[in-house]
Amino acid sequence: MPLPMPRFHEDARAGQLQLERGAEVAEEARRYAVEHRIRPAREDKVRIAAFGIDVQVAFCTPGASLFVPGAVEDTQRTLRFLYSHLDRITELVFSLDTHRAFQIFHPAWWRDAEGRPPAPMSVITAADVRAGRWRATRFPEESLAYCERLEASGRYVLTIWPYHALLGGLSHALVPAVYEASLFHALVRDTPTHFELKGEHPLTENYSVLSPEVTEVKGQKVGEFNTRLFDHLMSFDRVYVFGQAKSHCVLSTLRDLRQHIERTDPSKMGRVFILEDAMSPVPAPPLDPLPPALDFPRVADAALRDFQAAGMRVVRTTDALET
Repeated sequence: MPLPMPRFHEDARAGQLQLERGAEVAEEARRYAVEHRIRPAREDKVRIAAFGIDVQVAFCTPGASLFVPGAVEDTQRTLRFLYSHLDRITELVFSLDTHRAFQIFHPAWWRDAEGRPPAPMSVITAADVRAGRWRATRFPEESLAYCERLEASGRYVLTIWPYHALLGGLSHALVPAVYEASLFHALVRDTPTHFELKGEHPLTENYSVLSPEVTEVKGQKVGEFNTRLFDHLMSFDRVYVFGQAKSHCVLSTLRDLRQHIERTDPSKMGRVFILEDAMSPVPAPPLDPLPPALDFPRVADAALRDFQAAGMRVVRTTDALET
């Protein structure tokens, strides 16, 4: 039987900014654990991780600069899933997109011929840089090399994003209602939440939690595959994946998971469960014609079909957890 919602939980809070109610959550955790006879996570025979990708104010709260339409409803469904299965979820793992003002995908990095920064959602190609339509305000040679390597990967072209998930700012924080769920889980199951920061290097985008889009620029190492996190995730019998955005950070993380599982132990592919109703894509930019690579909803849906064909499980938050 699914567990009931804790007394402090309200669906409406999923999209709101608020201070976490630590004392209230802790008091309810003590009562809840006793009433429902919930055992510590270390006693789980089947170990289940709930892996939340960038469930942050920047992407999930209306009014934030990179709010993903649908994210509030995704968060509501996620919270119901987490609370309903609290006694079976061994660990919560959350990534935190972590940025500063001067990074290659933020407007401050670039200027046009008149000295103006690009508007958010602008696309900058290597050809644009070579032609002088855009110039980097710092590391010009490396910036051109980055655009070239990114395009050669066939995944994305450089997109200029609004300032978001800035370290020290409110948009960097986990959604408050989700943070309360993480605190509640930690106290009820007597186990800490695992937080993973990513995205701080100025010379690369870092959609995937496991690796940046480019790992080397003009001989300079700008990132590497996060083997430590991959091994940790694969130590669980199941990993339920949710978060934002379906077309970017979730997609890239799942792609890295798939590729590394295929290289190391394909039998583990079925451990990954994708909660398809707990993630939404970035809307496509208003371009006509729209390049196929920028049709983000289409790209996301096609990727989920590919992941399912590879052996990952696509499920919904309302599905029963398998025994």
